[in-house]
Amino acid sequence: MFEDFFGKFSRAFLEDNCSGLRLMADGLGKTALITLGSLVLGVILGIILAVMKVLPGKSIFNKILAGIANTYIAIFRGTPVVVQLLLFYFGICARIDIDPVLAAIICLGMNSGAYVAEIIRGGILAVDHGQTEAGRSLGLSYSTTLVKIVLPQAIKNILPALGNELIALIKETSVVSFITVVDITKVAGNIIAKTYEPFVPYLFLALVYLVVVLIATWLVGILERRMRQSDQR
Repeated sequence: MFEDFFGKFSRAFLEDNCSGLRLMADGLGKTALITLGSLVLGVILGIILAVMKVLPGKSIFNKILAGIANTYIAIFRGTPVVVQLLLFYFGICARIDIDPVLAAIICLGMNSGAYVAEIIRGGILAVDHGQTEAGRSLGLSYSTTLVKIVLPQAIKNILPALGNELIALIKETSVVSFITVVDITKVAGNIIAKTYEPFVPYLFLALVYLVVVLIATWLVGILERRMRQSDQR
């Protein structure tokens, strides 16, 4: 059994001077790039959308901004990410010469922004309202109070949830092969097409995702502990 397993592994990844492993490494690099780029874009969009939803007052302008944010969030949370990716690349970007990796980062980042927005909004609302009142009593504007006092505390509170979003993004990158991005999932599919042996490549793919997720979880845990230590000083 083990001899058969290692034989299949050798044919899939070690033949032709380890070309399979090199392709997996290249695909993992693209997966990491898409994940990090999407997370950065998602956090930026999430902060903007969250602020649009929590703006105080009942002015028409604030209601319009809140309506735009709610519509955006409803659309991106209510449709599958693979459908969004296909519509974005083959529909919106059909007449634009755009790199598939960049298209994947933009689309996944926009999808992530809808989820991050709700996470950040919850974090903002969880901060004691007295913090906002204290800032305003010191003569700070609402925007300054939000940026310098409320948001830093909210980010600390929601860091575990943002870590979960990072993990979700890592796994969601597996759909980018639909728009011809050669990530690790696409590489595994190419190896299967070459060797006609699906089990070993897919098992190796699952292990790669597992290791990457465990590393990401470990790094987020380190960041959480450091933030808790800074609060205790």
